[in-house]
Amino acid sequence: MTKPGTDDGRGGEFGVVYSEFAQVGVRLDETANGPRLRLQDLKTGRVRYLDALELETIVWLAEGHMEVLLDPSADRWRED
Repeated sequence: MTKPGTDDGRGGEFGVVYSEFAQVGVRLDETANGPRLRLQDLKTGRVRYLDALELETIVWLAEGHMEVLLDPSADRWRED
């Protein structure tokens, strides 16, 4: 992993967004057809890419929908 705030040579500056509950590496990825956000859970290494439409959808979510997404028991802690 690169130092926060540096360019790792794969397209975009790298930073970390964190709280007492999570640490996520964030980078602008320009290796696909268009720019997208690369998010990496620093605890598990899991990576997700979000394009502009997906990011806009998150911005426009109603409060109740965001609360459902933030419930870790819905997906994160499930074994099935």
